Amino acid sequence: MDIKYKFPFALIIASAALVGCTSNQVKKEEAKPNPLPKLAQTQTQALVPIFSQSVSSMPKADPLRLQLDTLNGVIFVPDPKGKVSAYRGKERLWTTRVTKHRLTAGTVAGEGIVVVGNIKGELIALDQQTGQQKWKAQLTGAVLSPSLIYQGRVTTIANDGTVFAHDAETGQQVWTYKMPTIQFSLRGQPSPVMLDDRTVVVASANGYVYGIDVISGVPRFQRRVAVSEGRSDIQRLIDIDGDPVVSGQYLVTVSYQGQVTVTDLTNLSVVWNQDASSNKRPAVYDNKVFVAQADGKLTAYDLGTGSKLWESDVLLNRQLSNPVMLGKDLVVGDLDGVIHLINPDSGQLIGRAKTRGEVSSLRVVDGHLYTSTRKGALTIWEVR
Repeated sequence: MDIKYKFPFALIIASAALVGCTSNQVKKEEAKPNPLPKLAQTQTQALVPIFSQSVSSMPKADPLRLQLDTLNGVIFVPDPKGKVSAYRGKERLWTTRVTKHRLTAGTVAGEGIVVVGNIKGELIALDQQTGQQKWKAQLTGAVLSPSLIYQGRVTTIANDGTVFAHDAETGQQVWTYKMPTIQFSLRGQPSPVMLDDRTVVVASANGYVYGIDVISGVPRFQRRVAVSEGRSDIQRLIDIDGDPVVSGQYLVTVSYQGQVTVTDLTNLSVVWNQDASSNKRPAVYDNKVFVAQADGKLTAYDLGTGSKLWESDVLLNRQLSNPVMLGKDLVVGDLDGVIHLINPDSGQLIGRAKTRGEVSSLRVVDGHLYTSTRKGALTIWEVR
């Protein structure tokens, strides 16, 4: 029987602290987060919340990818307890209870629908206007990352590594693609990303990326982008849980206990890689790659050469979120709900704001910052 093990990220960190200890004396070393550092300069601009909703808290052991999404001025809000709501400004347009099971991914809005997924592998599409269920599909594993709505398809990765494509209008399953089964991996999945008009890119716990024709499901390419080291199963984990990033001809990936890798999509050759450990989506801006590493270091690399431009450890062990670019500022969140603004050229801290709970994910949509926290604070911010 093929048994697979999915480990929460926090458990992996705890287990790693025990590697090398003797049987006579097992001592777990807990890394203390750095204290909140002082700003390098007087803050000249502020992050101001323009929309906020509080929903149920998210369990720390489960890597939920719940997020706000917006389309045509309507904001869609997921609640882990199985509800989705739509707002225009402060006016609530509708609320729908979509499942009795915990929501674990979404919302994603597009092509007239709002899509969420739950812990039991149900993928649910609601009508954007009314909130009524349009269709529901059963996948082969929990839905732990947001789907991609693209070219009339809803593409989703189940937690067993199967990629599903459903017709956005009817919910009919169009194709599936099974990525290789990995016995040991982190609990989590990256989202599919668009490559071009016909191709989506998905990444796997085996350190590979795959290009798939979004219409037919025919695989177009595969490329190894991470190499494992170590003797134990935990030391050899190289999951790609952070979404890949397409930047021009380059594909940027990061892996846990692996590497940050830049691949040339014109010939699928690796341009460069550097040892790094991260399960968060990198950010790419102005020919730079920004990586929030598992230990809390922030590192900037040259996109074309891989040269390290700067590295900052002032936020060490503060359990950083994925980094994003908001205008000309680099932004990252941490375990105390602090949102840090950083100079992307130097790595210096230049501003901060505060939300409620550990920041689990950041997005930038139409020039606004979207934040999600484990305590259920879903907020949209603007710079003033």
